Parts: sequence; structure tokens; C-alpha cells
Amino acid sequence: MSTLVVVAYDNAFQAEEVRLKLRRLQKDYLIDLEDAVVATKDDKGKVKLHQSFNLAGAGALSGGFWGALIGLIFMVPLLGAAVGASAGAISGALTDVGIDDKFMQELAASMNAGSSVLFVLVRKVTPDKVLDELRGTGGKVLKTSLTHEDEAKLQAALSAPQG
Repeated sequence: MSTLVVVAYDNAFQAEEVRLKLRRLQKDYLIDLEDAVVATKDDKGKVKLHQSFNLAGAGALSGGFWGALIGLIFMVPLLGAAVGASAGAISGALTDVGIDDKFMQELAASMNAGSSVLFVLVRKVTPDKVLDELRGTGGKVLKTSLTHEDEAKLQAALSAPQG
């Protein structure tokens, strides 16, 4: 089962910096992220979600491959690739994996203008090493499915002076 962690930051860039740090930790096999989304709120109050994965692009690539393959069978590979890519892009855009977009939009709408929120869905983590890496990055834990004790440890690490 995955663990949800939502952390708010005072500026529009800090959440993205922390997400990049988490990606690096994932490459080092210290954390296994199911999803990581950054929400920002501009000065006009508009909320924008910055997804980790472009599902429409992945769907178009996959659909294009399968469409070309089927098109080869029927001797119209270009038409098959075009139809497959279009269908894949549409299905990818309509697919919602990971954290619910509506939940993220609603929570991010309550943010101050110019701020950002990091939504992370974690499968597995090496807590002590990840907390050391996140130490001093700032932020306030808004929501989590962690235990109260683990949530307090995370907030303490985020709030600690960088060292």
C-alpha cells in the first residue's frame, strides 16, 4: 500500500526542487515513488498541476506503434500509425493514475498565491536516509497517511536547519 504525503511551500519553486531531489533518491533506490505532482498557484489564483508523467504522450507513442503494426497487416501502415497514435493520446489523456487530480486541485486552491504544494505517493522508502536528504528543505506537512510519529519526524526534518 502506498503512502500519501502533501507538503506546502511558500514559493513557487521549492516543491519542484524537492521533487527533483526525490527523483535523484529514486535513482539511488532509496525511495520508490508511485506519483509525484507539483501544484502551483499564480498571482491570479489559477492552480496548475505539474504531473510527473505525460500520459497523453506515452499513449500516443504506444498507440502509434500498435497502429503501425496493425496497419502493416492491412497494408496501410501510415494510416494505422496515425489512427493508433490519436487513439493512444486520447486514452492516455483520459487515464488518471496515482493521486486524484480533483483532490489536488481542491487542496491547492486553498494555497496562497505564489506558493506550491508537493503531492507524493510513495511505495517504499528508506526513511532515515531520505529524511537526511530532505533536512532543511522547508515546507509544512498538510496531509499524510503516515503515523503521527512518522509525520512528526518528517516535519522536524523539513523544518531543521540545513546541515
